[in-house]
Amino acid sequence: MLTVFNHLHVVHHGKVEMFRGQLVPCFEVPARADYVLRELQERGLGPIESPIEFDEGVLARVHSQRYLDFLAEAWNEWVALDPANVDRDAFPSYWPIRTFRSDVLPTSFAARMGLFSYDAGSPLTSGTWQAARAGAFCALTAAARVLRNERAAFALTRPPGHHAGADFFGGYCFLNNAAIAAQALRDAGVERVAVLDIDYHHGNGTQAIFYDRADVLFTSIHGDPHTEYPYYLGYAAERGTGEGEGFNRNLPLPRGTGFAEWRAALKEALRGIARFKAGALVVSLGLDTFEGDPIAGFTLATPDYLRIGEDLATAGLPTVFVFEGGYAVAEVGANAVNVLEGFQQQAG
Repeated sequence: MLTVFNHLHVVHHGKVEMFRGQLVPCFEVPARADYVLRELQERGLGPIESPIEFDEGVLARVHSQRYLDFLAEAWNEWVALDPANVDRDAFPSYWPIRTFRSDVLPTSFAARMGLFSYDAGSPLTSGTWQAARAGAFCALTAAARVLRNERAAFALTRPPGHHAGADFFGGYCFLNNAAIAAQALRDAGVERVAVLDIDYHHGNGTQAIFYDRADVLFTSIHGDPHTEYPYYLGYAAERGTGEGEGFNRNLPLPRGTGFAEWRAALKEALRGIARFKAGALVVSLGLDTFEGDPIAGFTLATPDYLRIGEDLATAGLPTVFVFEGGYAVAEVGANAVNVLEGFQQQAG
């Protein structure tokens, strides 16, 4: 299987994050992608390429221009506020919640930081824009290779993307790589695209981007938002709106769910994708369903990820895999590559 690797991912390296009321070392670290790359190389799963350079305008097919402009200049603005900020990551402090206006773009950097974010756990660093931009190009390159008759391609990048909405970041995510890949497939003429999110945490950003559309089916298997991040989306009753009604499907599961129950949900998700008659599939490949993950609560074991890959291959669709979460760093490589290997073996 072809892998498109973001060599620039290392320039996004947050120092700390806010977690349950205290500053702790970041869970989302460069070693996550490096372990996956090493496992791919050791198993010889396929060629590893760098992303193609695209016009940045393609990002505006998913994200608002004012949000993209903010991300591109945020670090420079942060340092301009105080030269000492060069040694400190940027975090939001204020948010425009209910009854506040979000249509007016404030002059204050702190106010704009809050306008375009929803949590205090996603540090913006000196390399965030460069890494996220290159990651989006990885997703676009993987989609382009699938459009040129690759059975599947894997965008190996970080920061992850599925929590990022059209105009907000959070959950370690800044640009929504899965949504960007899905939109690229649509723009290239694929009539219906399915996005399947198997991260432990609901892909709230991807849901929000496609919630009113009938051409992209979004399905997510995740921890119950009554108790699990991101809390405010991911309920089973969320089915889409307007033209998108019926094209959003959430399959929340309780903390402690094991592989048998999780796999049953996956098979139900795949049946829905088959009914949708998708022409291509984008998989938000989160590995934080693993039993040892420090910020999740399912109990999947490393061999289970081979079975997941096999099940995904039975959809029979051209498939773009996009790397998302997975914070048991030492095991994330084996778990991710097991999915890809299981897929490749089943696909033939």
